[in-house]
Amino acid sequence: MKIASVIVDVPARQTDRPFDYLIPARWEDLVQPGIRVAVPFGPRKLQGFVVGVKEHLDVAPDKLKELAEILDVTPVLNEELLSLGFQLAEDTLCFTISAFQAMLPAAIRAAYKKQLLLRGGVPEQVQALFGGKDAIDWEAAEEHPGLLRSLRASIAEGAIEVVYEVKDRAQKKKQRVIYPSAPQEELERLADGLKSEMQQDILRYFIEHYMPVPLSVLKEDVQVTESPVKSLLKKGILTERYVEVYRSPYDEEQFARTVPFPLTEEQRTVIAPILSSIEEKRHEVFLMYGVTGSGKTEVYLQSIEAVLRQGKEAIVLVPEIALTPQMVDRFKGRFGSQVAVLHSALSIGEKYDEWRKILRKEVRVVVGARSAVFAPFENLGIIIIDEEHESSYKQEDNPRYHAKEVAIRRGAYHGCPVILGSATPTLESFARAKKGVYHLLTMTKRMNEQALPAVDIIDMREELRGGNRSMFSALLHEKIADRLQKGEQTVLFLNRRGHSTFVMCRDCGYVVQCPHCDISLTYHRMNQRLKCHYCSYEEVLPQACPSCQSPHFRFFGTGTQKVEEELAKLFPEARVIRMDVDTTSRKGAHEKLLTQFGEGKADILLGTQMIAKGLDFPRVTLVGVLTADTMLHLPDFRASEKTYQLLTQVSGRAGRHELPGEVVIQTYTPEHYSVQLARAQQYEHFFEQEMRIRRAHHYPPYYYLTLVTVSHPQLLQAVHVTERIVAMLRQTCAADTIILGPAASPIARIKDRYRYQCMIKYKREPNLKAVLRMIYEQYQADMAKDLQIAIDFNPTMVM
Repeated sequence: MKIASVIVDVPARQTDRPFDYLIPARWEDLVQPGIRVAVPFGPRKLQGFVVGVKEHLDVAPDKLKELAEILDVTPVLNEELLSLGFQLAEDTLCFTISAFQAMLPAAIRAAYKKQLLLRGGVPEQVQALFGGKDAIDWEAAEEHPGLLRSLRASIAEGAIEVVYEVKDRAQKKKQRVIYPSAPQEELERLADGLKSEMQQDILRYFIEHYMPVPLSVLKEDVQVTESPVKSLLKKGILTERYVEVYRSPYDEEQFARTVPFPLTEEQRTVIAPILSSIEEKRHEVFLMYGVTGSGKTEVYLQSIEAVLRQGKEAIVLVPEIALTPQMVDRFKGRFGSQVAVLHSALSIGEKYDEWRKILRKEVRVVVGARSAVFAPFENLGIIIIDEEHESSYKQEDNPRYHAKEVAIRRGAYHGCPVILGSATPTLESFARAKKGVYHLLTMTKRMNEQALPAVDIIDMREELRGGNRSMFSALLHEKIADRLQKGEQTVLFLNRRGHSTFVMCRDCGYVVQCPHCDISLTYHRMNQRLKCHYCSYEEVLPQACPSCQSPHFRFFGTGTQKVEEELAKLFPEARVIRMDVDTTSRKGAHEKLLTQFGEGKADILLGTQMIAKGLDFPRVTLVGVLTADTMLHLPDFRASEKTYQLLTQVSGRAGRHELPGEVVIQTYTPEHYSVQLARAQQYEHFFEQEMRIRRAHHYPPYYYLTLVTVSHPQLLQAVHVTERIVAMLRQTCAADTIILGPAASPIARIKDRYRYQCMIKYKREPNLKAVLRMIYEQYQADMAKDLQIAIDFNPTMVM
């Protein structure tokens, strides 16, 4: 008698442990760790993950309930991912079930039906079960318990595949395929006996191409309608089947194959230690610090090639906004159909298909955003995190994991190298590299020895004094005009979408606020609406001031729509492409706009953060940063670091090929060190200066940081709970630990919930997790109602 230990899908502290269930004798061979099952839990049936199978009972068998249903026949989480799930739950204080679910595509978590697909030769009795069909439902197989052992063996050999018929939007995509049902020479005789010319043409096509053909291809190649095909199907000369096709987000044909480029001397120096760590199967973390355009991607590609030669697999993480077609092109171009791509713009079905390719070992390289770090590979040879400084690698809700930490953990498990690449590494990573915890690899030159672009910093206060009220300084205006005349391209970067940052009454000073958040509404001129960028509330621009009824409004701040209008006035001949959340929200819009720009169908690309990274266009010779200060004045200790990173990244888009590049940075604080040092990409100077400030104010990397945020619809309740948490922490933490708070969060109300927080700065605090877990447990009942407590270790956002 075997028992399954199951983590059930009830995200609550009391149920966050394995529960034991009897395995019915007919399933004893099928139940293994990593599969999902349905179990009776109280009055209902719930889904859960099997985390262990044991032979002995701790209680009498009649005290245990039986498993109700098997949801998988093969594990969806392998041994490594199961143990990683437990570690994540421990590290981030989330529920184990949340950690497991974060590793799986959404389609798997939806309602589904299992099917068995016949892929190869199977024993006779199993063949009989299929009864001449390609696929049968799992329910039909379960009716023959005696065959389950043979079925499992066939699944293990790959002769049968289990697929999920996802019942929500992610239906598997199928196409009709037409097969000739008679031998080739027989077809000729049959063709001669047909009266219809179209039917004869179809058979002659099959005589020439004696193989199954999708109906759509057949109709196009022979130039016929469906009617003659139907007639031949009726006569039994042809047969048809519905065959599954992957919903591929990419057309494999579109990628021109590329070959490895000869490496520069600097690239050879950098790749040598990586290759030796791959060769010796040694886990090591490399920080590849190279200026923008120094050729980091080619080093990644050739390192992956070395891994694939060993028969191993690779994961490449890129920030969500840098998952541009260009990045995908590079990997697909080099490794073709061996690459699966995972990111948020894919539909549920596309994600599920890409994930299945990994599970079925049909691909060996995964390129994706944050969650691709959980790709179910079992023989990893390298993990690469490009633009490692990006805050999007940190998940902002449970489980609050950082992809970098997960990658390093997986690298240690597989004994393989992890590469963190960036032109502007986080201070924490660079400090670790300086101490020798990470192996530092430096690239100081651009490919083909191109000079870094010349950077001009313009003081917009001076422009105002000189009477220039435009959003373009005289120099930037002159340089844009010059590029238009030469037929070269310009990228303009602005850190804001919308038309104006806020709307104010000229007579009484009333600012239109969001009714649900403590933030002003942003004006979007396109549809004359005011929108909240936090809770998506929107309203029509009022005709008169709600406070004093004056019709006079003033629009403050600059958004992408406003810049687009100004460009149309100043440069009516310029073709402008605007890229922000509003223009790229539709599927495929991002790729379409960038392709148009790459093909030279526009002179100016105007955009928000999404254009700052990973773009590489040969004709871009000018980059203009319209407002360099937007992030500098945020109440966040990383504001200077983020500003430096962004300015460096944006500047790096100019002059990447033969034509020299120029950058114009417009700012109201030109003297700030992050702006000045970004000019010459002097990262090491910036690092030293910023580290002095961090040390003085007890911030990372000198101290660890944990942020506790409490939110509640009632202000007093939020304050009261935060005060009690601070009191408990002060009683239990070490004397040199700094506890700040309670204080209102920088945005004190979002979606009608008041937010208070406390910050813990510490060097060593071995009991902290235990204390915070105890706090969670104490407020368990309140958290089931309206209270929310979020605990974030090493937060990337303190807003």
